[in-house]
Amino acid sequence: MKAIILAAGEGTRMKSRLPKCLHPILGRSMLDTVIQTVQEAGAKELIVVTGHEGQQIREAVKEPVTFVEQKERRGTGHAVMTAAEHIRPEDTALVICGDTPLVTPEAIARLCEQHLKDASAVTVLSTIVDNAFGYGRIARTGGRFPKIVEQKDLTPDQMEIKEINTGIYLFHGRALLEALPLLNTRNAAGEYYLTDTLEIIQANGLKADVYCAPDPEQFMGVNTRVQLARAAEILKRRVNEQFMLAGVTMIDPASVWIERGVVIGEDTLLYPGVILEGATKIGPGCVIGPNTRIVNCEINHDVEISSSVLIDSHVGAFSTVGPFAYLRPHSHVGAHCKIGCFVDVKNATLGDNTKAAHLTYVGDADVGSGVNFGCGTVTVNYDGHKKYRTVIEDNAFIGCNTNLVSPVTVKESAYVAAGSTITEEVPAKALAIARARQINKTGWIHQSQNKTEA
Repeated sequence: MKAIILAAGEGTRMKSRLPKCLHPILGRSMLDTVIQTVQEAGAKELIVVTGHEGQQIREAVKEPVTFVEQKERRGTGHAVMTAAEHIRPEDTALVICGDTPLVTPEAIARLCEQHLKDASAVTVLSTIVDNAFGYGRIARTGGRFPKIVEQKDLTPDQMEIKEINTGIYLFHGRALLEALPLLNTRNAAGEYYLTDTLEIIQANGLKADVYCAPDPEQFMGVNTRVQLARAAEILKRRVNEQFMLAGVTMIDPASVWIERGVVIGEDTLLYPGVILEGATKIGPGCVIGPNTRIVNCEINHDVEISSSVLIDSHVGAFSTVGPFAYLRPHSHVGAHCKIGCFVDVKNATLGDNTKAAHLTYVGDADVGSGVNFGCGTVTVNYDGHKKYRTVIEDNAFIGCNTNLVSPVTVKESAYVAAGSTITEEVPAKALAIARARQINKTGWIHQSQNKTEA
C-alpha cells in the first residue's frame, strides 16, 4: 500500500506561524502521528503533499518520505494530481489528511480488508455523526453509493444526511490515474474535488464502495487550537488506558500525561500530575509521585520519584529522587542512591549508595560509591569562562556548607569538615578543614551598646 498524505493547508484558524500539520499532539506533530498510523496499517511508501511553509515540513519530517509541492491549492483533487507521477497503475493508494491524528491503524486496516474483499476500484471511509455540518455527505440511492456531495453543494434534503466522508480513500492505482485528468472545477467552490473521482470511476464501469466505520471520534479533523486540545485529550485517554491494561496503576488517569513512545513497566504507580515525555523508559515497581516531569530518561526498577523534574538522565534501581529535586541533562545516578529535596544534579555521575539529602548542587562531577553530601554542598564548577570537573572518590564524606572549587579531587574515604572551601586535593582517608579560625570576643555586646549610647 502507498499512502498519499495531504499536508498543504495553511491552517489559518490555528493563528500560527507553524504549519497546521506540525502542531504537536502528545509529543509528536499531527503529521508524524498520521505517518506512524499509516505505517502501522501497512503502508510501505509515503508521499507527503506540501504547500504552505513546505520547507518547514520537509525539515521536520524524519521518516523516509517523498515530498511533492502543491504550488496552487485548488482542492483535494488538485493535491492528489500533484502526486500522480509517483502513483503506479498496480498500486493500492491510500489518501489521508495530515490533520487527522486520531485515526487508528485498525480503521485503515479494516478499510483495506473490505476494499480487497469486494475488489473495488475505490473505497471511501465514512462514519455517522450527529452534527454533519461542514462535511461532505455520502449520498446513497437505494443503498447504493453513487456520490459524495460537499457542504456547499448540498440540496435541502441532502443536508439531513448523517453519514459523512472522513476524507480517507483507498484507490486502485489505475482507476485513480484514469479519473484524475477528468476532474473539473464546475462546483460552488471552483475547486478540483477528489470526491468527484468516485462518479468518474463508476461511469467507467468500475466499482466504488464505502466502508462505514464506528467510533466517529477518531475522524475528527483539527483546524483550531481548541480542537487540537480536544484531540490531545482523546489520544491521552487512549494511551493511559493501554498502560493500565498492561499493568500500570494510575490514581487519577485524567491528570496523567504520557507521550507516545514512553515505556513503563508493570506494577509502577503514577500519582496525579505526572508528565512523562519523549523516549522515557520506566522500569517495573516504580512510584512516580505527584507533579513529576520526566523527559527522555531511563529509570530503573523500584525507583521512587516525587515532585521533581528529570531531563535526559538515568536513575539506578532502588534509588529515591525528591521531593523538589532537579536532574538536568547527562546526569547518571547509580543504584540505592538518595537525591533529596532541593538537590540539583547536572552533567554528573553518582555511584551506587551515594546520598545528597538536601540543598546541594552537584554539577560537572564524577562521584564514586558510598559518598555522603552534607546539606548545602556546592561543586563550584564555573569560573565565568570555562566549566571544570570535580572528582569525589568512593566513601568520601562531604560536610555541610562545603564549597568544592573545581578542578579538585577528594580521594577515597576522605572527610571534608563542614563549612570548608576546598581548592586543593584532599588525600585518601584525610580530614580537610578549610575555614577561618573562630574568635570569641567576650563582653562585646556590652561594649557595643555603650558605644551606641555615647
